[in-house]
Amino acid sequence: MTDMTTTPEGDHEDDQWERPSPRKATRRGGGDPAGRGRTTIADGVVEKIAGLAARDVVGVHTMGSGLARTFGAVRDRVPGGSKSVTRGVKAEVGEVQTALDLEIVVDYGVSIADVARAVRENVIAAVERMTSLEVVEVNIAVSDVKLPEEEDEEPEPRIQ
Repeated sequence: MTDMTTTPEGDHEDDQWERPSPRKATRRGGGDPAGRGRTTIADGVVEKIAGLAARDVVGVHTMGSGLARTFGAVRDRVPGGSKSVTRGVKAEVGEVQTALDLEIVVDYGVSIADVARAVRENVIAAVERMTSLEVVEVNIAVSDVKLPEEEDEEPEPRIQ
């Protein structure tokens, strides 16, 4: 049986214990938690981001040289193979900066200078936004122009 003794004020004996105050968050290790440790970004990650951003620009028909596109088309036809978004993109990634080389094929009739400018802007914006790396340069090589009457370079299937 519990003895409930009252004090002259009418409070219960249990109320003599103070409620614990909320604990203040303590930082261990000092400094901002975001600054503890390193984040590394692989070249392939930057290449994928840049490849997708470049392909979004109107006037870019495809990426890569003729030989790379031919091998890519063969690889795309292999069951289980997937389109390579990094085709035509080479990245060099440092700790805080990156540099990119792109090889593109443009559609006939578009201003190559305007397409190159738009590709640079789109690639820089996407890479910097997603990786927080500073893009120091984006070099663009236009390796071909896609003429309206040209067929896309798809190899003939060997098996009918």
